[in-house]
Amino acid sequence: AIVERRASQDLIGSRSGGLHSRTIEILDQRGIADRFLSGGQVAQVAGFAWIRLDISDFPTRHPYGLGLWQHHIERILAGWIGELEVPIYRGREVSGFAQDESGVDIELSDGQSMRAAYLVGCDGGRSVIRKAAGIEFPGWDPTASTLIAQVEMAQEPEWGLRRDAVGVHALSRFEGGPVRGVLVTEQHLGHIGEPSLRDLSEALIAVYGTDYGVHSPTSISRFTDMTRQAASYRNRRVLLAGDAAHVHPPVGGQGLQIGVQDAVNLGWKLAQVVKETSPESLLDTYHTERHPVAARVLRNTMAQTALLRSDDRTEALRDTMSELLSLDEPRKRIAAMMSGLDIHYDLGEGHPLLGRRMPDLDLAIHGGTERVFTLLHDARPLLLNLGEPGDLDIAPWRERVQLINAKYGGDWELPVLGKVTAPVAVLIRPDGYVAWVGDGTDRGLREALTTWFGSP
Repeated sequence: AIVERRASQDLIGSRSGGLHSRTIEILDQRGIADRFLSGGQVAQVAGFAWIRLDISDFPTRHPYGLGLWQHHIERILAGWIGELEVPIYRGREVSGFAQDESGVDIELSDGQSMRAAYLVGCDGGRSVIRKAAGIEFPGWDPTASTLIAQVEMAQEPEWGLRRDAVGVHALSRFEGGPVRGVLVTEQHLGHIGEPSLRDLSEALIAVYGTDYGVHSPTSISRFTDMTRQAASYRNRRVLLAGDAAHVHPPVGGQGLQIGVQDAVNLGWKLAQVVKETSPESLLDTYHTERHPVAARVLRNTMAQTALLRSDDRTEALRDTMSELLSLDEPRKRIAAMMSGLDIHYDLGEGHPLLGRRMPDLDLAIHGGTERVFTLLHDARPLLLNLGEPGDLDIAPWRERVQLINAKYGGDWELPVLGKVTAPVAVLIRPDGYVAWVGDGTDRGLREALTTWFGSP
């Protein structure tokens, strides 16, 4: 069940503006990517501190990003959740909880209560759940404050992006109406309370010398470059995901992406534990795998924020970075990081595929062709046998893991790493990451099956 603070699906104001390549792949693994692709604009959106990075030559079915505003993303996701008949309790939020050995008693803001096996806090950077769980949130305090707004303007503004010694500013059009998008860095930190139209006017005048007759705001909000991460993503039966687990500047558009990846990593593990297929210790791998990913995002957003400053020394550094990223190898390495395609979970030594995303190959199966991602639509683990049929026996797990005999004669290629040795078999988790690679024997297979999908 989902407890949602908003009373309706309506989302007012600017949030994320799209999806990165790996996020599109994740949605493709569930068979719903086309719902998003049909509503957005495919484009090369990857970049580092506004230095554009082309991924059109990357080995993925989706070598691009997708321009799509968050209210559309949420609407499409909500429609899918409705099809899955997941109950949503709207217009309320978690105000407190108490956990014991068998579950969590959850108090809601409307005075009601719930009992659940586990509670996942997805309640943002000011997370009530994280604080109540006693999980520390260390990091770096803000150095800049920025207003983001949707407003109308009496005068034609100076469109586009601008950087100066204070920060980053942007004025943009929205299709089909008089509403304009405003992003403007404030001159000083320390503002208290919700931002007002007057705050926005003063910030615009300080940067542009005029506020362009700003009026009729649809939304005005404020964010900073505060950068923090939860010390732990789990406290017994309480877990954290998304902004509740990590906050950082929005540069690079990575926040929504890693929130989706958190959910996909945690979801199947929680399901197996709740169904008593796997022991509770499986949930520890959520922190082990996802915490380093977000820590890396925090570091790269801090680096990008520094590169967006506009003093002479930073401009010299930026010129050097631009030149470096025009070279093939650095471009591929940084672009893979920014698009989420280089994520590598440490599952031990072995084949380069181990712990990395499974490529969406076109497999020959029973005289036809089937995509790997199509085989993952039901979120079931997949053992892909590319050798002789009958070589692998997983009888004790046959109700949990699907065994597919297939052939593939093409190259195996990964972002950054390039071509890798073709495996004889691969065990793929529901989140699309490879948990075991076979070399013609079943060595290590039973251990991998037990680790990820429970004892036989």
